[in-house]
Amino acid sequence: MDLLYQGVVKGEISLARWVEISSTTPARMFGLYPRKGIIAPGADADITVYDPTARQTISARTHHMNVDYSAYEGWELTGKVSTVLSHGRVVVDGDAFHGAAGHGRFLKRDLCQYLV
Repeated sequence: MDLLYQGVVKGEISLARWVEISSTTPARMFGLYPRKGIIAPGADADITVYDPTARQTISARTHHMNVDYSAYEGWELTGKVSTVLSHGRVVVDGDAFHGAAGHGRFLKRDLCQYLV
């Protein structure tokens, strides 16, 4: 998401297009739309709050991954996820994860909407 946002920063894509390629389109491709990928009545309350002015440097040490490297190590970016809500509950606040094991649930997918 942060890497894709650099297209907005550089004026190469619009903010609406960024939302489309980072949320709506993946939900449609994986057969999860309209439950995911949209803010609307009946959709899951999964929301990412994004700070478009935050500055960050990518580092494997500061990212929550189970690897000790990043292909983008040292890249300086503008914009950063500040909060993530899952089903309306805060699971990420700043750099702190507040989710719990077992919080998620299996979602039966439909066919990719681009194929039907």
